[in-house]
Amino acid sequence: MKIHGLNKLTLLDFPGHIACTVFTGHCNMRCPFCHNAPLVLFPGTQPEISGEEFFDFLKKRQGTLEGVCVTGGEPTLAPDLAGFLGKIKAQGYLVKLDTNGTNPAMLRQIVAEGLADYIAMDIKSSLSRYAEAAGIKDFQTDAVAKSADLIMRAGIPYEFRTTVVRELHDAATFSSIGEWLHGARAYYLQALKTDGSMICSFSKTFTALTGYSAVELNGFLELLEPHFGTVGLRGIC
Repeated sequence: MKIHGLNKLTLLDFPGHIACTVFTGHCNMRCPFCHNAPLVLFPGTQPEISGEEFFDFLKKRQGTLEGVCVTGGEPTLAPDLAGFLGKIKAQGYLVKLDTNGTNPAMLRQIVAEGLADYIAMDIKSSLSRYAEAAGIKDFQTDAVAKSADLIMRAGIPYEFRTTVVRELHDAATFSSIGEWLHGARAYYLQALKTDGSMICSFSKTFTALTGYSAVELNGFLELLEPHFGTVGLRGIC
């Protein structure tokens, strides 16, 4: 398992738990608003942390940390992900997995083997606008639809979340997402982080992306509330 980053302490990434976050490289999407562009576009240039170093760190933090968040990039692209999560669980830690939902077979294995205690799936947009938000021409949504359904039926805590971009999302987008994922446990809107590490900074497709105000985001939440058990905003100062 290639680890390209380690945040040794987070109180935000794993709801209700003190955790660390590990970052994998590579992704099969090119979302223009992604703020981990180096991990997605140039993973081979990023420093690596050895598995031995990481698990030594976990051993030393037993009794202090409660969980490990595994994010990316896209973790489910790694064929040894299940084994990696199993080793984390064997040290007594809870696991939160972040995913874009493009590998339902891997998710099915992880759920079946009890290797994740919380799953967060990024919902890029409504199904009809997914290709645009994912940055992949002619993107097919069958896999993400299967993953969303699997997660909703998995019997473990989960959330869906969308980074909201003015150029990519509007009220109709969120009405459609609400209908698609109606009855889901939790759905969060995330404010856009605009900085030089976004994928759009390396592409001519989008010269600039902008976010919505807190007032506008709350308007979208009103559209979403009837569809989800919990809705909320993140990244608003």
